[in-house]
Amino acid sequence: MLFTPPLVRARFIRREKRFLIHAVLEDGAEVVAHTNNTGRMTGCLTPGGTIWLSPADNPRRKLAWTLELGESPGGVPAGVNTQRANGLVAEGMRAGLFPNVSSDAAIRPEVPYPGGGSRVDFLVGGGIWVEVKNATLVEEGHARFPDAPTARGRKHLEDLAARVAAGDRALLVFCVQRADAATVGPADDIDPDYGRLLRKVAAQGVEVAALRIAVTPEWLEPERLLPVIL
Repeated sequence: MLFTPPLVRARFIRREKRFLIHAVLEDGAEVVAHTNNTGRMTGCLTPGGTIWLSPADNPRRKLAWTLELGESPGGVPAGVNTQRANGLVAEGMRAGLFPNVSSDAAIRPEVPYPGGGSRVDFLVGGGIWVEVKNATLVEEGHARFPDAPTARGRKHLEDLAARVAAGDRALLVFCVQRADAATVGPADDIDPDYGRLLRKVAAQGVEVAALRIAVTPEWLEPERLLPVIL
């Protein structure tokens, strides 16, 4: 996944509310950028730290910039644009990185769950319901999700468990957009309810996988699956 047009380097200043960040470009211009990441982005956004922004392709859009990458204090880039995660997981499936998912299977995005209401990120091959979660919190090589309490994330786990109970397959994929992650697991200290529910639905048959992404300011590329530690 190439960044087209190229990303622009900036310095992070501060976050305002949930969806805005303030930054300074290398030419000294101060800008406000949109972020779709509702998490805390711990370890990815540090005042004075390097970030990377994408310019808007719609000149009528209110904000001309979108936050794409942050950097850890150690200089590791992290993909914080949650809208990239679904495409990266689909790319990984087509590349054959998921051994229990056919690389030739049709991938249908945003399919409504039976009975209406919420939608699943993907329906793969007509029988695998897939939810994707972007994970950027990494400590000592271990990626953890979520980085903030998430009632929505818990609802998604319940939706997947319902599909398993109906006789389908269901798959939760952590999309880890950091190269320094070696394992993945729930962040029990941040959202203990999520961790408990994740273990429960996994015992009921919801499959859990983690895909690591190679992250650079030029491109993002699915790399390999990581062990999930529940």
